Amino acid sequence: MSTPAGERGSTNVADRAVRRIAERAATEALAPGEVRTTRSSASVRGRRARVAVTVTLPYPEVLDDAGERVRSHVADRTRQLTGLVVPSARVRVAGLRVRARADESEGEVPLPGGGGRVWRPWSARRVPVGVLALAVAAVCGVLLYDVVAVHAAGWAPGRWRTGPVEWLTTHGPADSAWPGLAAALAVLGLGVWLLILAVTPGLRGRLPLREPLPDVHAVLDRGAAAALLRDAVTELPGVARVRVGVGRRRVRVRAGLAFGHLEAARGELADTVARTVAGWGLARAPRVRVGLRPEPTWHAPAVREAAAEAEPGAEPVREAAAEAQQGGTGR
Repeated sequence: MSTPAGERGSTNVADRAVRRIAERAATEALAPGEVRTTRSSASVRGRRARVAVTVTLPYPEVLDDAGERVRSHVADRTRQLTGLVVPSARVRVAGLRVRARADESEGEVPLPGGGGRVWRPWSARRVPVGVLALAVAAVCGVLLYDVVAVHAAGWAPGRWRTGPVEWLTTHGPADSAWPGLAAALAVLGLGVWLLILAVTPGLRGRLPLREPLPDVHAVLDRGAAAALLRDAVTELPGVARVRVGVGRRRVRVRAGLAFGHLEAARGELADTVARTVAGWGLARAPRVRVGLRPEPTWHAPAVREAAAEAEPGAEPVREAAAEAQQGGTGR
């Protein structure tokens, strides 16, 4: 026995969800990154929805055509993803943004990062805030219990509360008593620590990357970056030992060469490190320091033998000399 469709339940799409879908659809109407939304609104009534977005369009652009493409894409995309009836969408152009010129986007590949303000991930500080909140709550709870017990039940006040109060009435800062000085220093240290936590981002183990899209932030773990760089350097011929250090603004690579030409290996190592770091897409270009030292077992290649082997016609001459030597021995 099947239940009628009208009695199975209903699905309601919130206004906020429709508004987010309309914002995302507006950024997809033109090329990636060309349309930016500043404001949006959505209203759902039954199975019908009305949406409105305020956008910034690129310049130069035909505003009538660009606005129509954004409007139709927002309406169609919202209708497709929500299943609601979207009669139309209202698009308001609030501003224009100059496109990057072609000669600025082509040519030499820039180094990762560059100038300007760099977004850094901020830590939520959940552990210190949670510990401090629990400690304050415990102290306040115990103090409240003692006060209520004294005034409501007529109990004697706790010695842990009256003892410090009596001591404070007979001692002051002028007495230079070490307990008061130690408590003051502890409170000062706690305050300085909380201020440092409040004004510093934290999460120093994460490196911010260039934003692929507006309002989209990505990070790279410093441990993962060091592993990638170590793997790339290890694949070089002759490299036997690698030490990599990745900091917030500096990358250090120390390698040992077991065999091969030292100068050629040093140049290849510098190129490999530069390509690998550039491929990370960091928002700020780090300073790279590369060092290559020969291992104790390393020795310079035999340049004369290598040149003789590379010389044209050297192999037939050696074969003829060997045959002549064998012939003389046989006679």
